[in-house]
Amino acid sequence: MAAAKKAVLGPLVGAVDQGTSSTRFLVFNSKTAELLSHHQVEIKQEFPREGWVEQDPKEILQSVYECIEKTCEKLGQLNIDISNIKAIGVSNQRETTVVWDKLTGEPLYNAVVWLDLRTQSTVENLSKRIPGNNNFVKSKTGLPLSTYFSAVKLRWLLDNVRKVQRAVEEDRALFGTIDSWLIWSLTGGANGGVHCTDVTNASRTMLFNIHSLEWDKELCEFFEIPMKILPNVRSSSEIYGLMKISHSLKAGALEGVPISGCLGDQSAALVGQMCFQDGQAKNTYGTGCFLLCNTGRKCVFSEHGLLTTVAYKLGRDKPVYYALEGSVAIAGAVIRWLRDNLGIIKTSEEIEKLAKEVGTSYGCYFVPAFSGLYAPYWEPSARGIICGLTQFTNKCHIAFAALEAVCFQTREILDAMNRDCGIPLSHLQVDGGMTNNKILMQLQADILYIPVVKPSMPETTALGAAMAAGAAEGVGVWSLEPEDLSAVTMERFEPQINAEESEIRYSTWKKAVMKSVGWVTTQSSESGDPSIFCSLPLGFFIVSSMVMLIGARYFSGIP
Repeated sequence: MAAAKKAVLGPLVGAVDQGTSSTRFLVFNSKTAELLSHHQVEIKQEFPREGWVEQDPKEILQSVYECIEKTCEKLGQLNIDISNIKAIGVSNQRETTVVWDKLTGEPLYNAVVWLDLRTQSTVENLSKRIPGNNNFVKSKTGLPLSTYFSAVKLRWLLDNVRKVQRAVEEDRALFGTIDSWLIWSLTGGANGGVHCTDVTNASRTMLFNIHSLEWDKELCEFFEIPMKILPNVRSSSEIYGLMKISHSLKAGALEGVPISGCLGDQSAALVGQMCFQDGQAKNTYGTGCFLLCNTGRKCVFSEHGLLTTVAYKLGRDKPVYYALEGSVAIAGAVIRWLRDNLGIIKTSEEIEKLAKEVGTSYGCYFVPAFSGLYAPYWEPSARGIICGLTQFTNKCHIAFAALEAVCFQTREILDAMNRDCGIPLSHLQVDGGMTNNKILMQLQADILYIPVVKPSMPETTALGAAMAAGAAEGVGVWSLEPEDLSAVTMERFEPQINAEESEIRYSTWKKAVMKSVGWVTTQSSESGDPSIFCSLPLGFFIVSSMVMLIGARYFSGIP
């Protein structure tokens, strides 16, 4: 029997999307931006102590190999020739810090995840050394001094992990965020791997000068980071190196394919949403929630708790674009927490069904400050609370309150963005896995009191990485000219409640936020003594005085 004829689709582009919760590999048609196939693998998070969040870099790398292999198999089943994949882009969770041995390719410690809080006392000690009238860290990086960013995580590794210290002394250590670890490994690893990062990821380390677009000597001296372990900084769209696939993989056909796009996940989503004009913004709902507004070729510094960051630089000779960013630590992570820690849902998708059963939180408010509060508060002492509980409260109300929490946090960063930019957004473009939840999207429109607009293909983070890879010089299979960009079909959610009700709910939320602040001292977050709080590894409840009256039957939904 003759073999089935392979479908001819023109040039294809692959994208590795390595997030906090999962890894995906997706393949797009570069002419139509159509998603042809993908595969996803969930990633384990480890919580060795209170406030600590780690992942295994080797598990992350293996998940990338698995996703590439499975996607190629699926393409084969669709009779799509994988030799048409002309480039690969990388998008990644930002700030997460890896140090590895360049001779063996072995990580020297687990990846310290962006959500990790172990460095709070380091941050407090460093902040005492910054003059009040000259915050050179913020003016050079656009970032507040926080546990969120890579420099303090790297400082902790250098101070506390003997294997890292020895490797630095013996000139064997390499540092990178997840993009650097993946690109180095995928281009050969210990056998000639390329040690690089792009400007968007570099801008999240607190070691990178966002004006000169270089590692900053003064910042490296301030954090006492040896510059020799840092990756080379490149643009977001150029050929970094060629794929060298492990011989054990069936995806060997990708051998020699250029890796030519690299963007931190939120910058990738900005590109994927085609927010190329000054003032265009998007909000991504993933593990956290991130609102970015393109500010063009000028750095705009926030007066309302937002970050200034590099949006993208789509080519070596292309200009750099900047963005204002509102960062929320816990969005989709609260759903995972309800699933893994409380067990009130078995799958993340169940949250929508539970919320739909009641259609209200019945006065219950959930502030998921598991890693403190990010924008606009930057309050590391905050911890998660559920308040407003009564004997009537059950798991459905808590599920609804969890979804509302994501929307209220978005409202806070949108308000800050509107104040900084001066021109309120007339609608909000959204993307990310959580946008499949229609109740969440309608809640978001109600709480913002503006329309929420969602692309029919929500994988905009991967799309942005693919666009950067396909458009790179030497690849040239994806045009970023406005007239060539594919029209995107959108789903629109209009506000369905009155403005007064929206404001009442929002003001009650802000009252709950104030209750969450001031729960933690430095000692508790740094030492990680699990007896300081309860045994739940991602945080704990501080609830109303009614909590003692609520039996397990209410949380289980049994009448």
